[in-house]
Amino acid sequence: MSDIYRVACAAGFSGDRLGVAKPLVNALIKHGGPGCLIFESLAERTLALAQLERRQNDQLGYEPLLEEMLEPILSACVQAGIPIVGNFGAANPFAAAAVITRLAKEKNLPELKIAVVMGDDISGPSYRKIIEAHLAKPDQELLAHSQLVSANVYLGAKEIADALTAGAQVVVTGRVADPALTVGPLMSHFKKSWEDWDFLASATMAGHLLECGAQVTGGYFADPGYKDAPNLSNVGFPIVEFDAQGNICVTKPEGTGGVVNRLTVTEQLLYELHDPAAYLTPDVVADITQATISDLGNNRVKLKDVKGHPKPDSLKANICIDGGWLAEAEISYAGHHALERAQLAAQIIRDRIDKDLDLRVDFIGSSSVFVSDSGEGPAIIPSKSFEDIRLRVAAAHQDRQLAMRVCREVTALYTCGPAGGGGVRTSLKPRLNTLVALIPRAEVKPSYVFYKEEHSK
Repeated sequence: MSDIYRVACAAGFSGDRLGVAKPLVNALIKHGGPGCLIFESLAERTLALAQLERRQNDQLGYEPLLEEMLEPILSACVQAGIPIVGNFGAANPFAAAAVITRLAKEKNLPELKIAVVMGDDISGPSYRKIIEAHLAKPDQELLAHSQLVSANVYLGAKEIADALTAGAQVVVTGRVADPALTVGPLMSHFKKSWEDWDFLASATMAGHLLECGAQVTGGYFADPGYKDAPNLSNVGFPIVEFDAQGNICVTKPEGTGGVVNRLTVTEQLLYELHDPAAYLTPDVVADITQATISDLGNNRVKLKDVKGHPKPDSLKANICIDGGWLAEAEISYAGHHALERAQLAAQIIRDRIDKDLDLRVDFIGSSSVFVSDSGEGPAIIPSKSFEDIRLRVAAAHQDRQLAMRVCREVTALYTCGPAGGGGVRTSLKPRLNTLVALIPRAEVKPSYVFYKEEHSK
């Protein structure tokens, strides 16, 4: 592979491990060629939480760990000319840019060129009818009877690429498609046409392999004795080497744990891929049905022959609406007849409030994943019964006081329920519901701007 560009990924979700970026940056510096560092830290749920934060404080709503993510590597990246691209702007990219600006000042760095990508937010009044027109009928009814909290389309990579070409040292985005964080730098470097579908598809799948961080380097993959991944306590995060022909090589920094092999790459390649012949993204429709994977050994795996087709005419949009309040409460039962006492406790709660609330009941330790919402308990009882069971009851409702009854009634089980209940924990949180719409591309106006401090005033 000649003219290699390297993209290293230091986060696969909000709350991912800290301290993983430094080995990636060291590896990029050691190789010496062009490259960039990306942080993928945004999901539907994360964006909804960020919107809730911003509603409480208009200076928040970005990635909560942003400063901890960048502090160890910002100076090294600036000095080595390694751009940083992240969707850590979440619901408030300008506030994130302000944090990065402050961090750079504290490190006595020259003024940074920080680009903020805009246009994903379509929650303004001018978009209301467009959103309504492209929702399914039942979702139109939900929106009509709820408060719109946020609406964001998944943008593509064009604005990221343009910002980097214009000299951005850091690019902050909100909602962009996850692979766009990788496609943008590759398009900026290789200067390919935005209708070179095969190249865009290869770049997209490179981004897809990176977007979940350590999933492709052995995290999530590991299953002891069946699929082993060594030294996961020090799992290395991935680096993709990409050439002008669209060939991809996945690897990780030397001296880190985990593994990159044919299986890890294949699993991540298929992850969340609803149709291998048509992976829909804002930039291209990717097709991996003719792709080949070659294990080169020494934690290096090559992927090539990804094909591409013209991009879709519409963009996916997430619409968050007020979902009322979510109440959750748990209590433990241990020892003799632990399950039977937990089941009795659940029945007591049902008798008291089931007529007012749609309850979710789990018996953690016997059935909380594979059994339905009915909360009937485990399908199989072990011969020696269960040593301990944690009962979980949850319900959501628009009425805060009504939802709060879950917390109060489970707490009351201390003395108003079966013997030996203990360790009650309760929580009551505002909830957002998410709707999905396909918005015509022509209705969306993406752009970018270089951050100035007055943007945050």
